[in-house]
Amino acid sequence: MLMSFVLFLVLGSTIAVADTAAERLAESATVLKEVLDAPDKGIPDDLLRKAQCVVVVPGVKKVGFVVGANYGRGFMVCRKNDGEWGAPAALRIEGGSFGFQIGASETDVIMLVMDPRSARGILDSKFTLGGAADVAAGPVGRSSTAQTDATMNAKILSYSRSRGAFAGIALTGATLRQDVDENAEMYGKRLSSKDIINGDIKPPAGAADLLALLGKYRRG
Repeated sequence: MLMSFVLFLVLGSTIAVADTAAERLAESATVLKEVLDAPDKGIPDDLLRKAQCVVVVPGVKKVGFVVGANYGRGFMVCRKNDGEWGAPAALRIEGGSFGFQIGASETDVIMLVMDPRSARGILDSKFTLGGAADVAAGPVGRSSTAQTDATMNAKILSYSRSRGAFAGIALTGATLRQDVDENAEMYGKRLSSKDIINGDIKPPAGAADLLALLGKYRRG
């Protein structure tokens, strides 16, 4: 009950900003571009080429009223059967630890979903990271070849960036769920995230920059 009240406060602060799905798509593209452009501190290229889906949640907010709470809205983009990236589906992330630095009020989160089964789990229902699938802090750098087997065998690799610092971070305990309202805003009708990811849905115009970035990482 207390956590629900705290999340209500976070939702209220998010609504007050009055941002739109198109603005969040643009912000997601900016976050991903800045991370990918980092010369030696970005996400390894080989992992992006292997990933089944990429999740980007810009500006996850933290409220420390009695207990801590985290909340953010972002997007999940998955590969189709031919390996090309499909239309984005909206999702919400709640709870968990996001690696906020001292003095930071929000952080950007990026996740690589490495297998179809984990992707299906996220689409089917409320999905708890670390519950149905192994999640680990993602390796940072241009290549993942020097990383441990434990990290490389994880089904979901997660990263966070706050106050300019980018690093892999474990998000065990955070939950993901579809954002039907945001999907309706993007596509003009109520669609489930499963309908978008598994169907032949035309991406909204606002997703062009995000998809162009991901399009550079074709499966090798």
